[in-house]
Amino acid sequence: MATRAQDRLAAIATLPDKRIDLAEAALWIAHLEYPDLDVDAYLRRLDDLAAEAWERIAPVPSVPEKIAHLNHFLFVEYGFQGNRDDFYDPRNSFLNEVIDRRKGIPISLGVVYAEVGRRLGLPIVGVGFPGHFLVKHASHPEILVDPFHGTVVTAADCARRLEESYGPGTRLDPQMLRPAQPREILARMLRNLKQIYVGRDDLARALVCVNAILLFSPDDGAEFRDRGILYRKLECFAPALRDLERYLTLAPDDDAADEIRASLSDLRRQVERLQ
Repeated sequence: MATRAQDRLAAIATLPDKRIDLAEAALWIAHLEYPDLDVDAYLRRLDDLAAEAWERIAPVPSVPEKIAHLNHFLFVEYGFQGNRDDFYDPRNSFLNEVIDRRKGIPISLGVVYAEVGRRLGLPIVGVGFPGHFLVKHASHPEILVDPFHGTVVTAADCARRLEESYGPGTRLDPQMLRPAQPREILARMLRNLKQIYVGRDDLARALVCVNAILLFSPDDGAEFRDRGILYRKLECFAPALRDLERYLTLAPDDDAADEIRASLSDLRRQVERLQ
């Protein structure tokens, strides 16, 4: 049942970032969808990948060479790649499926890359770059890897991508390339899933995702807003009202706040009718 995964994620969310095992947490997210998933078995799969990769990178002395060998191992020998054919397949966000199918999206492939790197003694960290997750070597931050395309990229490449995605004149802020903390990464993985499920009108699964996001980001007004909207669509009017009121407390000046405020009178009437 999903409850076991929810309980485990709730426990993980109480930990400081430095104590969160990113791979384990990502696998418990997958457990929400796959209740029979053997989390330990997939952690061992990552151990085995790292043990095999060690034979390639151990003999080379420099960090750039180690990264080049790790890239070849994961992206060429094992064929991990971005799923360009079906980017919005939910399986791209579940770490067990990414390990099995060797396909994913930037953030799930980035978790595989970082976790194999960590097992090799390479301090690989995630980078929450807008719209496209990256990874980098913590001690050599100029070495950025795009795990979706399996390539090394530069800050100049990132600047160009920003302009392509957000329009001419968009400038690269150094903060966009800062290391992402585990709870940020986990919340981002869950937000990706939530958006996929909302797009498919799978409201129950979207609700599971928001519940998990709020474990890692408990004061995120936008998530209370989204959960309130989901509850309202599911005709769970009392929890919808609580969440939307909480949203207005946390984000009174948000762009959607006035529209939500105007809808509360009708929502309160719905709640009163059911009492």
